[in-house]
Amino acid sequence: MASSTAPTVAAYLDELPPERRAVVAEVRRVVRRSLPRGYRETMNWGMITWEIPLRRYPDTYNGQPLCYAALAAQNQATSLYLTGVYQDPALARVLKEGFKRAGKKLNMGKSCVRFRRTEELALDVIGKVIASTPPARFIARYEASRRGRAAR
Repeated sequence: MASSTAPTVAAYLDELPPERRAVVAEVRRVVRRSLPRGYRETMNWGMITWEIPLRRYPDTYNGQPLCYAALAAQNQATSLYLTGVYQDPALARVLKEGFKRAGKKLNMGKSCVRFRRTEELALDVIGKVIASTPPARFIARYEASRRGRAAR
């Protein structure tokens, strides 16, 4: 599936085939149930995103809200982007070890967990990872990463 131009999450879900919609909806429920207060669910970058609104933190490098997590049905799989895992090696270990303990194979890039069915996921571990980073901590990590770039 190509990047969506759907203006709302509901419209995005409506454009998915039923089997893909069910997978996305289940992972979305886990994210929404686990998400710390202060993030906003919206459509951005052609995906469902959970981000820090610009009114709370406008000083981003690209003028876009800081994306904490995103979910997209793509051509070969569904992808869950976990920016907090990319920022924090300890959180990446929690995710990897949690999948291993659950007997699940983690198919992951730098921040992207790829899957076809929810049965491939350790949903409780994903919920724990999502719940782990309130917006203030996410912003602090972002600012630290930007200071590190400026020093180079």
